[in-house]
This record gives sequence, structure tokens and C-alpha cells, in this order.
Amino acid sequence: MDKDLVSIAREAGVVGAGGAGFPTHVKINAKVDYILVNGAECEPLLRVDQQLLAVKTKEVLEALNLLVLSTSAQKGVIALKGKYKDAIKQLNVQIGAYEKLAILPLDNFYPAGDEQVTVYEVFNRIVPEGGIPLDVGVIVINVETLLNLYEALAGKPVTEKYLTITGAVKNPKTIKAPIGISILEAIALAGGPTVESYQVIDGGPMMGKVINDLHGPITKTTKGLILLPEEHSLLKSKSRDIQSMLRNARTSCMHCSLCTEVCPRNLLGHTLNPDRLMRLASYNSTCSTETKAAEAFLCCECALCEYACVMDLQPWKLHRFLKGELGKAGIRNPNNKRPQKTHPFREYKKFPVKKLVSKLGLNQYDVDAPLEETAPVEANRVSILLKQHIGAPATPTVQKGDSVRKGQLIADLPEGKLGAKIHATIDGVVETLNTDKIVIRRG
Repeated sequence: MDKDLVSIAREAGVVGAGGAGFPTHVKINAKVDYILVNGAECEPLLRVDQQLLAVKTKEVLEALNLLVLSTSAQKGVIALKGKYKDAIKQLNVQIGAYEKLAILPLDNFYPAGDEQVTVYEVFNRIVPEGGIPLDVGVIVINVETLLNLYEALAGKPVTEKYLTITGAVKNPKTIKAPIGISILEAIALAGGPTVESYQVIDGGPMMGKVINDLHGPITKTTKGLILLPEEHSLLKSKSRDIQSMLRNARTSCMHCSLCTEVCPRNLLGHTLNPDRLMRLASYNSTCSTETKAAEAFLCCECALCEYACVMDLQPWKLHRFLKGELGKAGIRNPNNKRPQKTHPFREYKKFPVKKLVSKLGLNQYDVDAPLEETAPVEANRVSILLKQHIGAPATPTVQKGDSVRKGQLIADLPEGKLGAKIHATIDGVVETLNTDKIVIRRG
């Protein structure tokens, strides 16, 4: 393994830009069969990855090629949806220069971007229960993460973020902004809201979370902001508490198994049966000697089960609740089967994104959000969180009142801990420093 590439990613503070923020220097420190670039971007309304593949094609391919060589991989494959015509056109023009790189178009279904689903779609390898792609010889990396790795090779740490701002805004767009600007500032860059009362989802409509504090900052993992009218059904769904859902399940669940029919983990052959777990809410039993509550650990919380349910129930919320309760009891994921085959009708059970957008009530917001980065986004103040990643918070290396430059290290990786370095995203002065953030004021 090329330790230089690992150390470069480490020094630049590169983390997964499209998920939970797993530190990239840890992920790429391995020997594998394949590198898989996840460009599926299966969450409706988000546009970042497909746009970067079309506009930053050379940079992404260069970084991918280096990563393939440094991990001794046989091939690097970019998986993206066949409908991303601009990205595919640009990739086809340039990818011939790289012997070990290829692209693979995917169908337009949800969740094509779930990393375990994508691994199977591309390589026909089933990730074991409770496992990760590395267990089957694959590293999965996000498009923007690769771009950040390319920038790191040039000595540029992660200081900016690409994100789609869409929904009920005047000018839906994708921007590149300094990490640490507020949610409200980002929304203003898209012209502001078109409705008086609204809420904002951080991420995609399916797995994203409603933001409680709009003064909070953009982080390394912010992928999109979706602004919706306060009365929108999607917001009501996300705000429904688990106890209300369980009460509804006791009286409404027909135990029809539609939730299990569409479950992406079940279709991969994993032992997850949402319909049986829903019986816990009705009978305090799974009504099966083969089904245990710990199956919930296998749920990826994609929320697709909710939109297959004719009674608007939310099995994924039950799974999340069960995972929490089992964790409190000290019970870890016991599932470790290695499926040899997928569901025989898996290909016919894929959930079309067009249908999903309609069921989410988002047709009017499923519009272009063009990438705009010609005019740099200026910020007078940024609030940079010390924990923007999986692992331990970064440790500050500056003091209140210090002058800092954009790209300067301001918080280091704790010794012996999983985490990531943090860098200043503007020139300025450290205005505030506490246990969870560093605020820098331009000046």
C-alpha cells in the first residue's frame, strides 16, 4: 500500500463526503480487488455527484486511477445511473486513457446508491450480514470524496463543500461553499425560500434529517438542503414519533409483507423481515421461531418500507428503536450469515425513483439544480464543528484570538483515535473556541 496516499488523505482531513463521514485515510489503507465509485446518487432531488462527474471528470479519474494503483486493485469502476447523460458522455470521452478504469450504468431505482446494493449490482458479490464492502474485496468511495483526494494530492485540505439547495427556494442550485457557513446563509445563496413557513431537510428526502437549528453550520458531510413547506407530508412523516407509529401499527398493520417485499437487504438475501418484526408492535412477538428482534441490526434505514406500506406505517423506525434498545442492553449485532444468492425475483422488485418521487409528493421540486461555482462564496464568519466525521472530535491547535489562514490546521486528529483533521475555511481570527466548535471571523 502506498502510505503516501494514505498520509495525504489523513493530513488533508478527507472523510466520506456522501455519508457518515468515515475517515478516508483509514478506508483506503487496504489491499482490495476493486475500487467502486458510488455515483448512483439515488436520493431524489440531489444533484452533486452527477454534476461533479460531468464537470470534474479528469480530476475524479486521476484520483481513482491513483487509488486503484495504490490498493493493488484489479479495476476501478464508476457506477452511476444511465440517465446521467452528461456525466456518461464526459466519462466516455476521457476514461479510455486509463487502462484499469470503467463505468457501469445503473437502472433508476431506489436505493441504487446503498453501498451494499451497488456492490452487488456491479460485482455480483453479496456483502455478509453485519459486514462492509471490504469483506468482499471492495472499497466504496463517493465522487466528491475522490475529488477531495485529488485536491489533497495538490496540498489542498478539505475546506469547502458541494451541496444541492433545492425544494421551495427561488433558484434551486448546487454550490461550493466554505465549510462552516450557516444553513440560512446557504439557503440565501439559492435566492431564499418561496414560502413563509418551512423546514429544511439535511440530506435526501428518504434518509435525511429535519434540521432543528437553521443557524447551524454546513459540514464536510452536508450533501443537500431540501426546503419544504411546513405542512408537507414528508415533514409530518419524519416528525412522527415511534410511540405514535407503534400505536398505529397495533390497529392498522395488516401483516401483508409488502415492506419485506421491497426491503433491499432482504432482497440481497439478508435475514431481515420487516413484516415479522412489525408483529412485535401488535402481539409483542414476532410470531416466528426463526425471527428475532436482533434482525433489526440489518436495517439500513433507507425508509423504502414506509412507502410500500398501504397504511403509512414505518417499519424502519421500529428497527431503529429496536437497535437502540438492544444496544442499551449491551446486545451487539449477532447477524453474520454469508448469503450465497439473492432473492430470485429481486430484479422485478426494484422500486422506481419516478414512482418514489410521486409518493413523496415531490414532483414539483424534482427540477434542475445547476452547478454554480464561478463566483466564490464569501463568508464573514464560519462555525467549524470539531466532529464532522465518524470517530473522536478533533483537538484544537489554536487559541482564541489567533489569526489563521484558509487551509491552516486548526484541530488535529487525537493520538491513537479514529477521526479527522480540521482546517480553517476562511482567513480570519479565532473568535470563539469551545468543546464542540471553532468560530472564525474574517478580518
